[in-house]
Amino acid sequence: MDHLAFNGDQSIGLTYMQLMLKNYQVSGARLELVAVFHGAVGYLLLDGAAYNKARKTSRGNPFKEQILDLQKQGVLFEGCGQTARNNGWVNADFIPGVLVNAGANLRLVQLQQDGFIVIHP
Repeated sequence: MDHLAFNGDQSIGLTYMQLMLKNYQVSGARLELVAVFHGAVGYLLLDGAAYNKARKTSRGNPFKEQILDLQKQGVLFEGCGQTARNNGWVNADFIPGVLVNAGANLRLVQLQQDGFIVIHP
């Protein structure tokens, strides 16, 4: 995800991932989701104090439980290393289980070469 897309307070991208998982489970088809977050939406993967600092709030990341649930269902979440560097974020700033790649653009190319399809909400 590279841009903000919300329906009220709900992330359209996270909601779409949940719908895709549900539809594929019903059909019995195999699905592998890799969610690469970069640019303006990189903060969605932050945990605790890092999220609060980035968003100037004290309420914590409201998307954390949804992300953890998607991880339990097999979705791999990756944050862009360049976005992290630009914002001064380190690995410990991210929700547990989130990987930080070298850079989203190169990672997206790699995933496409491996047969993945890029979907933007």
